[in-house]
Amino acid sequence: MFTNIAAYKFAPLENLEVLREKLRALCTEQSLKGTIMLSPEGVNLSIAGETSAVEALMVALRSVAGLENLTVKESVSAKQPFRRMLVKLKKEIIAFGIDGIAPARASSPKISAQVLKQWIDEGKPLTLLDTRNDYEIRMGTFHGALPIGVNHFRDFPEAARKLPSELKDQTIVMFCTGGIRCEKAGPFMEAAGFAQVFQLDGGILKYFEECGQSHYDGDCFVFDRRVCVDSQLRQTSAALCYCCQMPVTPQEQVDPRYVVGVSCPFCHADTAAVAPQARESGER
Repeated sequence: MFTNIAAYKFAPLENLEVLREKLRALCTEQSLKGTIMLSPEGVNLSIAGETSAVEALMVALRSVAGLENLTVKESVSAKQPFRRMLVKLKKEIIAFGIDGIAPARASSPKISAQVLKQWIDEGKPLTLLDTRNDYEIRMGTFHGALPIGVNHFRDFPEAARKLPSELKDQTIVMFCTGGIRCEKAGPFMEAAGFAQVFQLDGGILKYFEECGQSHYDGDCFVFDRRVCVDSQLRQTSAALCYCCQMPVTPQEQVDPRYVVGVSCPFCHADTAAVAPQARESGER
């Protein structure tokens, strides 16, 4: 069995070249695979390997100034979900492209999975805003959630500006896979005049861990070879089209247009179609 962890933290980091080489050497030594993204604003990672190897990496990361309290979301898988090990230096650990958004200094209020479930159970008036990409949302989302309507997170600001103006005075709970996108989306929404914005702490993965399937329809797309996990954080039977990289449900896999390694219902008409490069992109 492989231990899978996803984690991020916004914190000022320095000496990134040195840190990259240290982490790269450790991950190679411990036979870990996945992606670690480092930037002056923090770290974002998705890694899998033997439990002892993952623990060794966490010890190293938590020894870095600013990352002492780095927390992880954990699951297990029968197979290694990543093909390779990458340690990258980036301008941002999640691409957004808007100056002045600095979650290490200020982010929207967070609510826990348990609080969100309670609010929904009680019928509290709120809008659940899914900040993920459309190809992720089609695999599953919270019941009645409003999709932001993008194919890449960098398009979020433009999409948010098109939201109905009446939402500016309503309670909004935004969510994504693991929480990182909301760290930037929340402050942007507040600056755009949305008065009551909350973010789901830990995202869908933490909600699954604490609340299971309650109020959620379908599965959760993840950025590795598992493609999707269910509410028990187990790999599902979803697949990823080799040609266009779209996630394909088990029902769509029986479609005659789905040919492993060739096409799926989304690209069959034009196998040269360009689709979102979802796998191992780092969006969580």
